Amino acid sequence: MTSLADLPIRDDLRGREPYGAPQLDVPVALNTNENPYPPSERLVKAIGEAAAAAAAGLNRYPDRDATALREDLAAFLNADTPGAGLTARHVWAANGSNEIIQQILQAFGGPGRTALGFEPSYSMHPIITRVTATAWVNAHRDEDFGIDPDAAVAAIERHRPDVVFLTSPNNPTGTALPPKVIEAVLDAAPGMVVVDEAYAEFRREGSPSALTLLPGRPRLIVTRTMSKAFAMAGTRLGYLAADPAVVDALLLVRLPYHLSAVTQAVARTALAHGDELLATVELLRRERDDLVAWLRREGLTAADSDANFVLFGTFPDRRRIWQGLLDRGVLIREVGPPEWLRVSVGTPEEMAAFRTAFKEIL
Repeated sequence: MTSLADLPIRDDLRGREPYGAPQLDVPVALNTNENPYPPSERLVKAIGEAAAAAAAGLNRYPDRDATALREDLAAFLNADTPGAGLTARHVWAANGSNEIIQQILQAFGGPGRTALGFEPSYSMHPIITRVTATAWVNAHRDEDFGIDPDAAVAAIERHRPDVVFLTSPNNPTGTALPPKVIEAVLDAAPGMVVVDEAYAEFRREGSPSALTLLPGRPRLIVTRTMSKAFAMAGTRLGYLAADPAVVDALLLVRLPYHLSAVTQAVARTALAHGDELLATVELLRRERDDLVAWLRREGLTAADSDANFVLFGTFPDRRRIWQGLLDRGVLIREVGPPEWLRVSVGTPEEMAAFRTAFKEIL
């Protein structure tokens, strides 16, 4: 049989592995940072009706620019961050935040250009960077998983990247960035600065969004997703807020009709029921903080988290812990720095199952 090695793929793709968390049928899945609470029957019905209405016109292409959806997203962001002053012209949407990241790199990266990030961080940033033939530079995080602004500025001055990625709260560590770090990077960066806020809704009270820094900064992009707090991972809807000129740049690289009519209808329905969907955020915050406290009482190290997951360790053989949990029906993520593991925050019942299984292994 023909293997991948026999095909004339790009040389820079040879030997690489595709991204993917294990998709296993287990009683307790705590490995992909999903919101564990499914939509209510009322919302399921509303989504079904919206999808049915969209289905009546599936012989036609969808709104190429997703104008109504972008208006709804701008309204949500303005409510989330009062004073943001966003309109549909400031917002762009795509199939998950990964397509948003890809479009950004297609527009502002590419051959001969460089993107810089601070690892450990979201693993798709360097993956998509390389797939778009952009060079990747890892400027590293501190031992406490934060970013020292002086060190960040020094790395930017040394490498002069075309795109800088900041992740707040960070994945897989859960670390939120103080505004002073983001501002220092913005002042030093010669190109675009992308603040990935996939977990922003889970941040602690009083932690400002990078959206507050948008006015007067046309090279700042703030990305979000509906996969996490909105419990719409299956919808595949990511979006960004930026200066309208950034949206104009992305129009040059987006595929025609990239968001289906059904996706747009489902996302708009979810936004209309946002209060219901986001009502679980506070539950997950409390469960997260209880989990951090419990892990520390068990003698482990747990990183402070502003997301819906916790990075904890350290284990000389983390695979043994991961496999032991899996053998007991609990799936978490073997990701991040060596000797560390990441567990998503689930329902109280799921977290009880995690604690029981974990204590059995220890």
